[in-house]
Amino acid sequence: MTSVHKSASPEPYPPLVHETPAMEAAVTALIDRVFGPGRFAKSSERLREGNTLLADCSFVSLRGGAPVGCVRMWPVTIGGEPVAFLGPLAVDPEERSAGLGQALVEAACEAAKAAGWRAVLLVGDGPYFGRVGFSNAHTAGLVMPGPVDQRRVLLLPLREGGDLGLSGPVAVDPQA
Repeated sequence: MTSVHKSASPEPYPPLVHETPAMEAAVTALIDRVFGPGRFAKSSERLREGNTLLADCSFVSLRGGAPVGCVRMWPVTIGGEPVAFLGPLAVDPEERSAGLGQALVEAACEAAKAAGWRAVLLVGDGPYFGRVGFSNAHTAGLVMPGPVDQRRVLLLPLREGGDLGLSGPVAVDPQA
């Protein structure tokens, strides 16, 4: 497998590669370990159920052939407008504090931009994801498919104005 995330200096974590269908079971096991069964109750999970993974925007970090970090992207719409939905982001507890989570998010967002997405949506911690440029400045009109702390609904524009004018229900993209 070829590393797709490049850096000027060696990272303290394994290289990032695109997620492949062959990795699905191992990646799901990592996500289950990190989040536990409570993840299925989150409204974000409604946007992943029955959806199609954006493999070109989803990344895994492997150590010894096993995933130690992953980030997934999904096609969704906000009021009918297509955007990429990031999540889950999962990093094995033994691999945290080395920058792997941020590297995964940056790689996924760079890939989404290259693929032509206007913005990336996620539900997460503002201070953590704010380091990559996410904010809730333009998310007041977004309606998630279930209960959510609206302050945690964040957008990252991938082009000028990519986060403007988005409002309405967030749903699985029917075109995907």
